[in-house]
Amino acid sequence: MTGEAAYADWIAVDWGTTNLRAWAMRDGRPVAEATSDKGMGVLDRADFEPALLELIDPWLGQGRMSIVACGMVGSRQGWVEAPYAAVPARPLGADMATPTVSDSRLDIRVIAGLKQASPADVMRGEETQIAGFLSANPAFDGVLCLPGTHSKWAQISAGEVVSFRTFMTGEMFSLLSKRSVLRLSVTEGWDADAFVDAVSDAMSRPEALAAKLFTLRAESLIAGLTGAAALSRLSGLLIGAELAAARPYWLGQNVALIGAERLTDAYATALKVQGLDPIRADATDATLAGLAAARALIMETTE
Repeated sequence: MTGEAAYADWIAVDWGTTNLRAWAMRDGRPVAEATSDKGMGVLDRADFEPALLELIDPWLGQGRMSIVACGMVGSRQGWVEAPYAAVPARPLGADMATPTVSDSRLDIRVIAGLKQASPADVMRGEETQIAGFLSANPAFDGVLCLPGTHSKWAQISAGEVVSFRTFMTGEMFSLLSKRSVLRLSVTEGWDADAFVDAVSDAMSRPEALAAKLFTLRAESLIAGLTGAAALSRLSGLLIGAELAAARPYWLGQNVALIGAERLTDAYATALKVQGLDPIRADATDATLAGLAAARALIMETTE
């Protein structure tokens, strides 16, 4: 836990599959932060309230505390299943869900996700980051890319998410680098030239991706490919394949990236090779801004 232990005006929560983050908010800014590894994936439904109280109890007074949460806490396997708003829709376009609690101090709202009928797709958590980005950039029209375990590309027009696509790029990178035969060839480190070459290679021939992946193993055995170059090429091949499939989203569009610095650096480099110069926004800043926008909606409806 960081920051001072003190009462908050309200509490912001980002609850994913693997991690839980909470911020005590006062006068529109975070004054304390707490994190744990008790993500949705390790909790039964009865465990959510105790896991949250472990983090936020020092920030609670005697009265009811407004808590706004986003992420997988609202999934079917989470604390309470929040609905999905069908696109086109504003990122905070559906009613929030309220879990049942035992502690009378907790007034919790869970932000709804977004869904798309064809091709079938869903998002949960990213809609909050989109809302946060749009609160700072209300005139933005174009495409938002949110790199991560499951990367999202969202078409934005007039403050609405018009359509979106999800790519399992981050999850594939993790599985291939840690659990496949390629784990024997990759090491920590970064080779920028190898990354850029692999992006271009995958974009020009995305149908050859599976063969190109095994080439990494073969070259490490017989051609002296270093572990850092293999890792960088693995990342470049997967991101290049994603960019090839997402071309209808980014081609000729204004593009903004929302994510962690290391990921947005990689995507920005890949997109610059294609002649784009994307805007970048920090994921935590966007999440907090989106949670604040949701909090403002709650206040409007309760006044």
